[in-house]
Amino acid sequence: MPSPEAVREQVRLALAEDVGDGDCTASLIPATSISQVQVICREAAVLCGVGWFNEVFNQLDPNVRINWLAQDGDAIASGATICELEGNTRALLTGERTALNYLQTLSGTATLARKYADAVAGTGVRILDTRKTVPGLRIQQKYAVVCGGCHNHRIGLFDAILIKENHIAAAGSITAAVKVAAATAPGLEIEVEVEDLADLEEALAAGVPRILLDNFSNEMLRDAVRLTAGRARLEASGGISLESIRAKAETGVDDISVGALTKDVSAVDLSMLFI
Repeated sequence: MPSPEAVREQVRLALAEDVGDGDCTASLIPATSISQVQVICREAAVLCGVGWFNEVFNQLDPNVRINWLAQDGDAIASGATICELEGNTRALLTGERTALNYLQTLSGTATLARKYADAVAGTGVRILDTRKTVPGLRIQQKYAVVCGGCHNHRIGLFDAILIKENHIAAAGSITAAVKVAAATAPGLEIEVEVEDLADLEEALAAGVPRILLDNFSNEMLRDAVRLTAGRARLEASGGISLESIRAKAETGVDDISVGALTKDVSAVDLSMLFI
């Protein structure tokens, strides 16, 4: 879970985007009105986003009380009540959309991640996310991926080095790119993307600890596993779906990265209803 400070700032920006200088519609309700509402999940899902949901109402009115019937990472049945709220009616109405946006989007990410994690259960392979996230939701979605049972790759461009095709072309070769990376960013993990077995052999000779096998067929993945013989951690990537991922995992690779975890997000159907 991101720090409380990060969550507060993310929610502040989200509320500013929606509320601006005031909720014109909620002002129709008496300022002293108190209401009770509940959030219903309309489909089977994995819950994620409790912290952001809470912070929305904390910023609007810290007296709003929220009773959660489930927590991040829990499997939710269709029709289940997720939480109950009681507090100032204006605050409940003003915060409804922003709070549900967080909950439905992050739960959608966590739900998809759980499907991918279940698809490779028992193989020992880790499913990794990528940087293909919704702009402004990088940290939130990567948290949701973990709630769904998958794993985070690097957070951004600052915490690890991933030398890809264009970097290699600009540097001149895999060997040259790795040499410069090791010299300019000591201490950061280096991973290299390769497109064939010849590239793999060059990356292994350069001593790279992690290698991304881009768009390898299953046969090529098995060949790569044999050639590597444990000298580097191997990650398969490229065009991998729920239908194909089990076969990829069974080739013997260590990790599989899936951009769809955070890119192809389908929001979970949620409703906030007055009781």
